[in-house]
Amino acid sequence: MKKILVLTEGQTEERFVKDVLCPECLHYQVYLQPVVLATKRAKTGNKFRGGVSTYGKIRNDALKLLGDTGAAAVTTFIDYYGLPADFPGRRELPVGSCYRKVEHLERCFADDINDQRFVPFLMLHEFETLLFADIEVMSEAFHSNETKFSKLKSILQSYNNIEEINDGSDTHPSRRIQSVFDDYHKALHGPLITGRIGMEKIRAACGHFNDWLKKLEQIATAN
Repeated sequence: MKKILVLTEGQTEERFVKDVLCPECLHYQVYLQPVVLATKRAKTGNKFRGGVSTYGKIRNDALKLLGDTGAAAVTTFIDYYGLPADFPGRRELPVGSCYRKVEHLERCFADDINDQRFVPFLMLHEFETLLFADIEVMSEAFHSNETKFSKLKSILQSYNNIEEINDGSDTHPSRRIQSVFDDYHKALHGPLITGRIGMEKIRAACGHFNDWLKKLEQIATAN
């Protein structure tokens, strides 16, 4: 069994890794241990966790996790949406699809950390993307009516796949969900709904996410 540390953006992602991802990866002899990004520290030493304000904070936490020699790898689970302005590669984003852009940022991230055990991952475009892998399950979680289900369906029909749901201030995945279900609460509904959807459907719907998991699975067989 190999341990992989996962630097997560917040407590919702932490719970998702624990409750949904970890059981999936155990089949491949990989144990995922989530660690929430520490955004700031008070004078008392207490940590305030969650959210990303500057790249320096992400970098510092990633390097600290790489100091754990018992970890086979360190990876990240951070949203593409809302990345800090000083994130490596932000000023030189290539023209083209969201996939070209996120792969560029991940390469720049890896180059900056400069450690073979580091496997960067940025979620397109944010955690809530995963909930669109099965809108029927999402609707059932909110006891939805046909009108609200139709709104979700129209969102899906606007894109080739759910990872392309964009990162506009009013059009990113979580804002779209909130526009349909005003009682949506990320920490409550996010892990619950993704757990009900299941990893098979999520991986089939999210190519970039699936490619990341394949990399983690390959670590299990590496020498």
